[in-house]
Amino acid sequence: QVQLVESGGGLVQPGGSLRLSCAASGSLFSINRRGWFRQAPGKERELVAIIISDTYTNYADSVKGRFTISRDSAKNMLYLQMNSLKPEDTAVYYCNAYSGLQKYDYWGQGTQVTVSS
Repeated sequence: QVQLVESGGGLVQPGGSLRLSCAASGSLFSINRRGWFRQAPGKERELVAIIISDTYTNYADSVKGRFTISRDSAKNMLYLQMNSLKPEDTAVYYCNAYSGLQKYDYWGQGTQVTVSS
């Protein structure tokens, strides 16, 4: 089992920045990929960014150049630095960890990000 706990969400004005954090614990040996997803009201959950290694990351087109995913493997932490935030970034953001061995996705409880003036 893997437990994921997000923090860092909140209310920010358009053009502002937020940094999300995700703490992982449990059986992490099988985790191949970590990432961030988001779900806006009335919409499906969508990929924001994933990280497989320190040299491989991938981003949704809508956040490229504004968001940066990173990790601290020693601390089992995952981060999402969000800059130049837009109202359309408003959503619940979920931390994700994928186990290739179990072929299973683990999810955090989500953290609300609201971009509004």
